[in-house]
Amino acid sequence: MRSTKVFITSALLLCPSLMLAGTVSGKITYTGTPAKPKTIDMSKEPNCAKAYTTPPLTESVVTGAGNTLDNVVVYISAGAPDEKSAPSQAVTFEQHNCRYTPHVLAMQIGQELKVVNSDQTSHNIHPLAKLNREWNKSQPPGTPPLSEKFDKEEFIPVKCNVHPWMRGYFAVLKTSHYAISTGDGKFTLPNLPPGKYTLTAWHEDYGTNTADVTITGNETKDVDFTFKAKAY
Repeated sequence: MRSTKVFITSALLLCPSLMLAGTVSGKITYTGTPAKPKTIDMSKEPNCAKAYTTPPLTESVVTGAGNTLDNVVVYISAGAPDEKSAPSQAVTFEQHNCRYTPHVLAMQIGQELKVVNSDQTSHNIHPLAKLNREWNKSQPPGTPPLSEKFDKEEFIPVKCNVHPWMRGYFAVLKTSHYAISTGDGKFTLPNLPPGKYTLTAWHEDYGTNTADVTITGNETKDVDFTFKAKAY
């Protein structure tokens, strides 16, 4: 055990950067008055409609207390090397109660995407890719998950041709440093080596914001983003 500790200590002394990893955290907010979510009518799909005690709402703009904004993808867009390999663990996009879960799903280039149908009705998943290959597949209930991958960075809208209210997004990124804001608007990007980075925050309706940040050691830098709401 002692020799192992000596080896680790020597490695850190020879390469101090191994000890340094910073964090960027922040909050996403908006100004102005966002459009109100619309009520979704699922009466033509009773198997799904019965799952809701009140009609579900659209998710293109989801807000929280204190003008916070949900479903914003925050990622390192410059300053970090491109990832040479994708994670071995797949990401999952679930069709449940005739909704996409999560509404926005982030993944790396080349990472396996599994699409699951948890409903007792057929779905049709159609990513409207422009840079990647566009595909359109049916998924009856009880069938195995669909498996796909994307090879280019792109934000891809997804729809179901059977149920027009089913809308979502795939965020295909070339970096592993990304996060999606939660209901309180917060995000965290950990394990950033020393360096200068550009952060991009993307929202499906409100576009993108960017900010530069420099990490010098074991520190946490606060970076907040504010979007201008569109009341339409």
